[in-house]
Amino acid sequence: MEANNVSVKQTSMQYGLVLGGVLSLLTISMYALNPELFVKWWVGIITIVLVVIVGIVSTAKSKSNLGGFMSFKEAFSAYFITVAVGLAISTVVGILIFNVLDPEMATYINERAVEVTREFMEKFNTPEADMEAALAEMQNNDNFSIANQAKSYVFGLVFQAVLGLLIALIFKRKDPNAIA
Repeated sequence: MEANNVSVKQTSMQYGLVLGGVLSLLTISMYALNPELFVKWWVGIITIVLVVIVGIVSTAKSKSNLGGFMSFKEAFSAYFITVAVGLAISTVVGILIFNVLDPEMATYINERAVEVTREFMEKFNTPEADMEAALAEMQNNDNFSIANQAKSYVFGLVFQAVLGLLIALIFKRKDPNAIA
């Protein structure tokens, strides 16, 4: 069982490093080429889908490495380690870019997020008082501060843990020849 866990951990770490690299490359590319992408809702959806897909691929690879049989714990670990490592790398890159290299860009993106939210709320005829309250709260919140990026990482892990539990249920498969 010890060798199996090492195999799952090694595979998950490798996929987590790849995921972190891809997410970091995506962040750096958006920063360098088109910072407006940071306020596009579909970029967030694509990122979430990418994280889930890499987590699933990591879980499937781990299951294959284990001969097609995997406990719930191994399946969850394969998924969760992958996404935790990948998101941690991406978070560190975001902190470096928006707090060390270019804090002005963080300010710009926060301002654009307020503008985009205003446009979105106006399209849906949100009452002016509600809109102003929401926008005032957004203006007082620095999404790129180290604390807020750390919070986003933790909340992202909670969301991914729930998905990981569901994926582990799908991937677990008991070895019928195993001695109980």
